[in-house]
Amino acid sequence: MATIFSRIVSGEIPAYKIAEDENYLAFLDIFPLAKGHTLVIPKKEVDYIFNMEDDLFEGLHRFSKKIAKALQKSVVCERIGVAVIGLEVPHAHIHLIPINNVNDINFSRPKLQFNKEEYEKIVADVKANLEM
Repeated sequence: MATIFSRIVSGEIPAYKIAEDENYLAFLDIFPLAKGHTLVIPKKEVDYIFNMEDDLFEGLHRFSKKIAKALQKSVVCERIGVAVIGLEVPHAHIHLIPINNVNDINFSRPKLQFNKEEYEKIVADVKANLEM
């Protein structure tokens, strides 16, 4: 059965997409810890990030770096935190989270909620700063 992320890749489920190429997709987390919280995934469904082929793994990190740089220019924050948990969805993914202190990346914190217009504004801002 396809994961929720594979269903986003196929277009079956909508997402607030920031960027994509033939191998990777970046989109906003709909249960964010911070404004701009982004998920970056390989389009190929691989459950565990360390089971990815080296080229796909390295490409995922290069793609994430481009997204993180644009995100940091778009959202007020000290840094972009990076997390790979790997338990919540069986599809390898990287969390890019704007942070100002270490507690900002605590996944037990309450999630934020934004309306459609706010999500679309975040996407537009990040895309405007994206250098692909």
